[in-house]
Amino acid sequence: MKYFPIYLDARQINAMIIGGGEVAARKVELLLKSTTNITIMSESLNSSVERLVNVHQLNWLKHNYQPGHLNDVNLVIAATDSPEVNSAIASESKQLKLLTNVVDQPELCSYITPAIIDRSPIIIAMSSSGSAPILLRMLREQIEKTLPNGYGKLADFSFKFREHVKARVKSMRERRTFWERTLRGSIGQAILAGETTKAEQQLIASLQNQTTPPAGEITFIHTGDGNPDNLTLNAHREMQFADAVFYDQEVNTDLIEYIRRDASKFPQSISSTVLINVQHAIDIAEQGGKVIYLLNGSVDLPENITLAESPILKKHIYSGR
Repeated sequence: MKYFPIYLDARQINAMIIGGGEVAARKVELLLKSTTNITIMSESLNSSVERLVNVHQLNWLKHNYQPGHLNDVNLVIAATDSPEVNSAIASESKQLKLLTNVVDQPELCSYITPAIIDRSPIIIAMSSSGSAPILLRMLREQIEKTLPNGYGKLADFSFKFREHVKARVKSMRERRTFWERTLRGSIGQAILAGETTKAEQQLIASLQNQTTPPAGEITFIHTGDGNPDNLTLNAHREMQFADAVFYDQEVNTDLIEYIRRDASKFPQSISSTVLINVQHAIDIAEQGGKVIYLLNGSVDLPENITLAESPILKKHIYSGR
């Protein structure tokens, strides 16, 4: 990755925006979604920036860029119409090791602003690393259309009952299963429909019943040509809920990016067509874990008596072309 994605704690931001035109106005509006700890440095402001300064009582240094005013800030945005001034700002900011964004001059930036989809507290940030802004806009439009506006309500609901559920449902895997059923089912639909009280009552009632521990299982995903774009929806879903993943050197490692981030990963040195590390996978599944075994192509596994005689649930998914 050319840029490392990161979310800053808005409570820690102390921002300086240098410039008073329309570009500066857009940057101020974006920052105001998170903080009002913003200083504007510009001799004059257009009407948009002036309105934001007045409404939100932002600090205004009524002069154009002058060095020596960045010592108490930690984020700098250079939004003047002068490349020379922007370069000078970036130079001072770099010396002070500040997060710096210079509008339309990415070579001077220490960070860039991503495209953002705001379903607060759900925030989706996307970037093309500055290489394809039109493609990025198209992707954002696609996601915007498929992401309900009420997704933030689902997050707020989950946060409200997180500790309550944690006290009743002990294991992490059981909680994951519980929340998946809750948010995908009638309770989640009630939240999206604005029926929050009904959803809360249903959740509390569901917690009165003993939660059935999830049974362990091993899912063999035959990845076909190994192209991630050709994975089936079923394969995607299985991979997102994995506790552990096994794969050999013939599997396209790009597929590992689609596995749940905190799943344990076990690369194998021997080809799965020769020998599969079945005992380790069974041990994890017997403890209630969901195991994914990625296989290159679509060939059948070598016969294995231990796997055949194990009572653990075993599934095969054939994906790819």
